[in-house]
Formats: sequence, C-alpha cells, structure tokens
Amino acid sequence: MKTDIENLFKDKVLGHPAGLFVLFFTEMWERFSYYGMRAILVIFLTGAVLGDNPGWGWSTSAALSLLGTYALFVYLTPLLGGWLADNKIGYRMAVVIGALLMTLGHASMAFETPTSLYIGIALLIIGNGFFKPNMTSIISKMYAGKDDKKDGAYNIFYMGVNAGAFIGIMLCGWVGEKIGWSYGFGLAGVFMLLGMLQFYYAQPIFGTLGDKPLKTNKEKIEVEEEVGVRNPFSIIDYILIGLFTISALIFIINDPLSKIGNINILNFSVAGLSDSLFFALLAAISFIVLLLVRIPRYTRIERDRMIAFAIFSLFTIFFWAAFEQAAGSLPIYTRDFTDRILEGTSGTIFKVIDLLVTVVPLGIITYVLISLFRKTYTKIGLSNIILGSSFVIVWIIVLYKIYTEFSSSETEVPVTWFAILNSLFIIIFAPLFTKWWDSDYNPPASVKYFLGLALLALGFGFLAFGARNVSAGAEGASLSMIWLVLAYLFHTLGELCLSPMGLSYLSKLIPTRMIAFMFGVYYLAIAIGNKLAHYIGGDIEKITQEYSLSGFFLIFTLIPLGLGIISLVLHPVLKRLMHGVK
Repeated sequence: MKTDIENLFKDKVLGHPAGLFVLFFTEMWERFSYYGMRAILVIFLTGAVLGDNPGWGWSTSAALSLLGTYALFVYLTPLLGGWLADNKIGYRMAVVIGALLMTLGHASMAFETPTSLYIGIALLIIGNGFFKPNMTSIISKMYAGKDDKKDGAYNIFYMGVNAGAFIGIMLCGWVGEKIGWSYGFGLAGVFMLLGMLQFYYAQPIFGTLGDKPLKTNKEKIEVEEEVGVRNPFSIIDYILIGLFTISALIFIINDPLSKIGNINILNFSVAGLSDSLFFALLAAISFIVLLLVRIPRYTRIERDRMIAFAIFSLFTIFFWAAFEQAAGSLPIYTRDFTDRILEGTSGTIFKVIDLLVTVVPLGIITYVLISLFRKTYTKIGLSNIILGSSFVIVWIIVLYKIYTEFSSSETEVPVTWFAILNSLFIIIFAPLFTKWWDSDYNPPASVKYFLGLALLALGFGFLAFGARNVSAGAEGASLSMIWLVLAYLFHTLGELCLSPMGLSYLSKLIPTRMIAFMFGVYYLAIAIGNKLAHYIGGDIEKITQEYSLSGFFLIFTLIPLGLGIISLVLHPVLKRLMHGVK
C-alpha cells in the first residue's frame, strides 16, 4: 500500500496526485446526475398535463412525498454501502457498481412512465449507497500519512462536488424545461455512464489502493477483542432498534403510497393522528429512548461529549428540514409566484450574466482537465479519451444553450436556474469561511450553529417579506426574483456555517470505537431532516390556501431562528459537555 501511495504522488496535478483528479471528475459527474435529476423532478411531476412540455399533474404533496422518501434513503444507504466496501468488495468496486446502478436508474426515469420512475428511483437509491461513502474513503487511504495535504485534497474534491451540481442543474434543468423532461433525465444518465467508464478505465493509476480488503486472522481477533470493551447492545437496545426500524419503514413506505396511490397500509388513526404520523412519532420516541438508554452507560466524558453531539444532531435535523425546501417547495414558489420574464435591457443583462456564470467555471474545470491529460495520458489514455469526450458534449450543449437564449427575443429565466445559485455562492464564499475557521476568530460550536440557523432563517425571512401582499388562497403571483436570490445567498451562508461542522465535531467528540454508531446517528439526522422538509413542504398549497404564502415561509423563519437562539443560550452547557474540544 505504501508503494502505491508513493507512486500516486509521483504524477502531480496542481500539487496533488493525478488520482485525486480522477476522483474529482468521477464525483463531479455523479453530482451532475444527482442534482440535475433532482432539479427537474418536482417541476416535472407537478407540471400541467397539457402543453408543449407536459408534466404529470401530480399534487405537490404527492411529488414531495416521493422526493422526501428518496432523499431520506440517499442518506441511509451509504451506511450499508460503506460497510460492504470496508469488509467485502473494496472501495473501487463499490464505486463502479454504484455508478452503474445509478446510470440504469437515470435511464429508467427517461422513459417517463410510473413504473420506470419507481424502478429508476430505487436503482438511484441503491447505487448511491455503493457510491457515496467510498469516494471519500479512497481519498482518505490515498493521503494516509500525509495529513498536511488532506485539507487541500478535500477542498479540491469538494469543488468537484459543487462543480458537478452547478453544471448538472444548469444543463439538465435547461434541457428538461426547454426541450423535454425525458431528455433532462436522460442527460443525467449519459454523464453518469461516462463518469463510470472514465473511473473504470483509470484503475491502473490506483494500483492496489481501494482493492478488496484482505483481513488476516490476527486482525479479526483484534477487532473482536476491541468489541468486547465497547458498550455492547443489550436485549432492550435490540428491541428499541427493531421498533424504530419497523415504525420508520412503515411511515417511509406508507407516506408516498397514501399520497400518490391513495393506498394506506394499515388505514387507521390514533388520537387524531393518521397511521403515517403515528408510526413516525413511534419511531422518533423509540430512537430517543434508545439514546437515553445507551448513552448513560459510557464513561462520564464520553457520555457528555455524545450528549453534546446528539444536541448538535437535533439542530441538524431542523436545519435540513428548512434548507431542503430548495428541492421541493421553492421550485413550486419559483414557478408559480415569481416573475421570470425579462424584457429589453434587463433581459440582455441576464443573458450576459448567465453566459459568464456558465462559461467561466466550465473554462476553469476544462483547464484542470487538460492538466490531468498532460500527466496521465500515457497511463490511462482510454479514461482520458472518455473524459475528454464528455467535456466536448458539455461544451456543445452549452454553446447551443447560449445560441438559443441570445437568439430569442423574450427572456424567461428557467425555474431551475435559481438552484445553481447555491453551488455558485459556495464556490465564491467557501474560501472565505475556511480562512475564518482557521483564524484566531474561529467561533465556538454553539455560535456556528446559531449563525447557520439564523442566516437560514433570514433567507426565509426575505421570502416571507416578499410574499407579504400575496393574499390567502392565491394560486399565483409575479414577485421579484430578488427575493429568491437573497434567500439562496443567505441559505448558502448558513450552510457554510453549519453543514461542515457535523462530521468535524463527530471526529473530535466521539472516540474511534464509537464513531460507527454516532456516524449512523448523524446521517440519520440528515435523512430525517430531508424527509421532514418535503413532508412539510408538501403542504405549501394547503397552508397558502388557509393562511398565506408569507405564513408558509414564516414557519421556516421563526423555527430555525428560535433554535439558533437556543444554541446560543446552551453555550455554557455545551462547552462543559464538550470537555475542552473546540
């Protein structure tokens, strides 16, 4: 392994191993496909069934119920996929399997039938489980013993994530809205396939890095001995886990079935709660009881730090429950309540801005691609040909998009265009936040969570203010686009304060032997947040009818702000629980 790592560092691109940029582009295409598909899913499902580019006419609650279940599983399946890669099939094989399954998933969705849609989403969920955790695992192994280089490596990799999201939303969104939904879904699949082939044919550059694991008997004995000193799961623990799992699955499955197909698994109510809500509540209670039963068994410092991390995970649930409105209710708001028609000078200015934010980032990424070619063409020529071909396709689509937009006399901003602002703002502001966290003014955890939640609340506050004159029951309006731009700006700033903190504090607060359990807790928190986001977001029409559009956004203004203030108030308690961890 050491020899392979040393060989990897012989061919460098921008000061890092060429293999890192193979991973960069593979992850970029995966994020391209994920965010590209997600950007058009809700708009397609809820679109009018008549017109030049008809949708399916689903209700908002049905569409967001499906999206919420999909998003929930996206954050849970990596736990299983990571275990399989660690113990059975190796990281590289897991990435290839995951990419292939996701390619088939996108292809299935392009057929635009209910059956193909469900099959496609199932394949995307399973494929994501194989793919998502193992790219970062390969980087971790690649930089073993080179901790001074890790931060830079992960920053580069994170830029690949955002570059993929940016280009995917822009192109799949534009193609889906302007040409046809099936072409948008298909485009996501094409680039997922190209990303998989590019990675597969780049295998020689990695040597044995990420191969199928080979454990000796001695290693197995050491693992077993370590397990013996852990906090073993008791019978009551297993009962609570079983209760939580069964209740959660009933809710997760029944929620979309009841809203999409009017199929209720059990069809009963308890104290006014539907069967879905009853089992969701039962799952939440059983999991909280599990934490209350298990955590006190640890030593005092371990227990306190785990309690602190559990509190941060609770804040995380509500953060993502609000933030992920960007994938659900915000596209509905953008389509139905935002004035997206620009005329004259304003239309020309938008076209120029769109040109710049399209071509400049893509030009920078193309430069990185050329740098990779120079270092690795003789070693992984076929991989580079596939990668180069994919960029040729991207540039052709981009140039066609620019030509079409500048040829049109009327400028209509696509619904999906606003979703690229998150990635754009991350690319702009992430370096500034990195410098802030590395400086002497790095705030404590409670302040970071306050900032993240408060900035998120402020973004929704702009939307609530902008919609203040939209009357209850209104089905449309022509509100200024500036409210959306401000919302995405402050949501992104909030994300930069809070999102990277979760895994950072996980590594600092939790002892190594317990990271697996708490890693599961953290990703479960994000999964619950995603499902909760679209469960609540699905009621945007109902709340708008009964109260107002402004009232809907006030929910996501007041709750995060209140939780942010609670985080500040808890600062002395959290500081004591963290026992010196900063």
